[in-house]
Amino acid sequence: MTQLVNRRTCEPVNIRGTMKRITASIITIGDELLIGQVVDTNSAWMAQELNSAGVWLQHRVAVGDVREDILLALEEEGKRSDIVLITGGLGPTADDITKPVLCEYFGGKMVVHQPTLDHVIYLFEQVFKRPGALLERNRKQAEVPDVCKVLKNERGTAPGMLFEKDGKIFVSLPGVPHEMQGLMKDHVLPLIKTTFNAPHIGHRTLLTAGIGESVLAEMIQQWEEALPAFVKLAYLPNFGMVRLRLTASGEEALVETELDKQFAVLKELVKDFLVIDADLPMHEVVGKVLKESGKTMSTAESCTGGYIAHLITSVAGSSDYFRGSVVSYDNSIKITVLHVNEETLTTIGAVSEETVTEMCKGILALMKTDYAVAVSGIMGPGGGTAEKPVGTVWIAVGNKDKTEVKKLHFRFNRKRNIELTSVNALNLLRMFILNNS
Repeated sequence: MTQLVNRRTCEPVNIRGTMKRITASIITIGDELLIGQVVDTNSAWMAQELNSAGVWLQHRVAVGDVREDILLALEEEGKRSDIVLITGGLGPTADDITKPVLCEYFGGKMVVHQPTLDHVIYLFEQVFKRPGALLERNRKQAEVPDVCKVLKNERGTAPGMLFEKDGKIFVSLPGVPHEMQGLMKDHVLPLIKTTFNAPHIGHRTLLTAGIGESVLAEMIQQWEEALPAFVKLAYLPNFGMVRLRLTASGEEALVETELDKQFAVLKELVKDFLVIDADLPMHEVVGKVLKESGKTMSTAESCTGGYIAHLITSVAGSSDYFRGSVVSYDNSIKITVLHVNEETLTTIGAVSEETVTEMCKGILALMKTDYAVAVSGIMGPGGGTAEKPVGTVWIAVGNKDKTEVKKLHFRFNRKRNIELTSVNALNLLRMFILNNS
């Protein structure tokens, strides 16, 4: 476990004591983030981990591979937060300038860290088994500012670096998510927990469906206004669902007791629209229902192109309840594989109640599952008509005894229409299972 050290006196630093809000900033470095070539998933993961450790993330900033911008971000975030986490720019190429800029900012000089060099040589010779001599640019991975504490990167060649300035912690981490996460778990999070006396942060989250955000707010307004000052409620609408999250911070026993009390009241108030009293996406909710009942499902997908199956199988252990899918994108597959009546397709069309009903029955017979969902629609941007405009979707769910069908209309772009169709189809399946189990 890492001990924070004052770089001037070399004495251990411990700032535990009176409980106060501990704050953090994240600086992500790289031109690829600014132009949208790479999506920043690191910040979201780091924010969740910081929150679990009792640290409030109050600022995130992305800067390019520009010396002046990095220096400015370090100066501003060092004034703003107790902890500054920096990711990116630690690679072996010319555009990776984070290390020399950090060296300049903290007033040091670059030196070779021998344990890191030994680790790099071991990785290239024993793990990667690269032929030929180690390149000089790879050796430079072991160069670090002499004013930092080196954090060993067990998952890669670029080490983490810990700095201290004016009582603030700065940690530089690789931008590769797998490597960054390893360093956070091995070094940064243990350091935070032992260095700071952070207040406990607690959350309770539930998911509602079938009610809009505004109506929901009206329904629970009186209860919300009476919440204790240290308990906050957040509304998180998405895909026609609304998550409600209670958050509180302070002494752990008080926080947890009050959250339990208020969450019980909230669940009772929204019980007619409650999907689950946990922070789970719809596909995990459906998987949980199926697993607990020992039942199986399958999908017949046209307009979603297998996206529903993708969501279901993204969960570890989904093989316990998911058998498979037929992506019947072309009508010929609907006919030959799912046994949809050809006359149905020619006279009524693929986007119809009759077609999804036959698709649902066809996939049930083919996969021999307890439940099935079938979808057909027009996702856009083209393909719509006056009778069936873009965003028209039919969904069928059923078992061997019964089928239920629903028509929906969406008004967004192709990607969002597919996502909305998938989540709504899964919710319809969830309700069908609960009502027909």
